[in-house]
Amino acid sequence: MHDLNTTILQLLGFDPTKITFRHQGRNYRLTDVHGEIVQDILM
Repeated sequence: MHDLNTTILQLLGFDPTKITFRHQGRNYRLTDVHGEIVQDILM
């Protein structure tokens, strides 16, 4: 699921590694640390 979300964000023009939100004083990435761009979908 993280890979799909990361790939969709990339296709929309966002950098998935830079999208964060702050919760209880800590920054969290939207796709957590697991998301990798799936190159097969992009082709």
